[in-house]
Amino acid sequence: MSVIEPDQATTSRLAHFPITLFAIGMGMMGLTLALRAAESSFGFGHGVSMTVLTVSVIMLVAVSSGYLSKALHYPEKVAEDWHHPVKIAFFPAISISLLLLATALIEVSPAIAEPLWLFATALQGVLALSVISAWIGHRPFQTQMMTPAWFIPAVGNVIVPLAGSKLGYVDLSWLFFSGGLIFWVVLLTLVMNRLMFHDPMPGKMVPTLMILVAPPAVAFSAWLGLSDEVGAFGHFLLSAAYVFALVVLTQAAKLSKLPFALSWWALSFPIAALAIASFGYAHKAGSVPHQWVGSGLLALLILVVGLLIARTATAMRAGTICVPE
Repeated sequence: MSVIEPDQATTSRLAHFPITLFAIGMGMMGLTLALRAAESSFGFGHGVSMTVLTVSVIMLVAVSSGYLSKALHYPEKVAEDWHHPVKIAFFPAISISLLLLATALIEVSPAIAEPLWLFATALQGVLALSVISAWIGHRPFQTQMMTPAWFIPAVGNVIVPLAGSKLGYVDLSWLFFSGGLIFWVVLLTLVMNRLMFHDPMPGKMVPTLMILVAPPAVAFSAWLGLSDEVGAFGHFLLSAAYVFALVVLTQAAKLSKLPFALSWWALSFPIAALAIASFGYAHKAGSVPHQWVGSGLLALLILVVGLLIARTATAMRAGTICVPE
């Protein structure tokens, strides 16, 4: 039996399958957890979040299969992604998506959640250290190459405790939480310097500004699991997330004029993280205003994800995704 080779167009698309597609997995898993937080906050069942979880898993499997095929058939293209100053930061999005999936599965299937979390945590540790090693290695990086996407490895570290603290891996969770916060502070300084004192980012990278919101928002949710109380540090993290959200809001007019690109998926996960953090604070502090803030953010998230799915599907039909840059 002969093996049918893919046509030239399919081969080309596979070769240029972008690592940034894993942002879709992060966004969909973030939507799942935000819906779960809203359901718990208002006392609803988990039917809606379970449906979205199923869809999220299907989309994550599709993206993972595509990139795995690229890695098997075009390892040199994966190497190019790794040596790219922006794309390298998206590699931990793979482990982040798995960590979020493990978090979503804790209440549904702990027997699956725990080994998945252990694998994803190990992968996150390897990827984060590898990316940091590449940053401080021999390869030259210029300031204009830096974008808020560089926060992704740090965000992945503070996601580890979301499930880790519930599964009983407290010390390991603190290790990743501490490492994530350290690099958040370091990278925040570097990114703000780049944004304020150097040339503006390329248009398609402007949506990554929203990633500024993710580290403190996720860190707040992780902090609640590790400390079981809000405290002064928790207030600082949540307030910092709101401040960065307001900063990004000042750039909304600029964002609205940009053409669609896969980088637009960078909007989804930070909104989800801020919604989850708001619901978390509402639960701990009994704050009705924060419950409604979380609800508003969730409504925005649903709208954003719906539009992103529609625009991505349109781009796929038009053949403007998985093409040479």
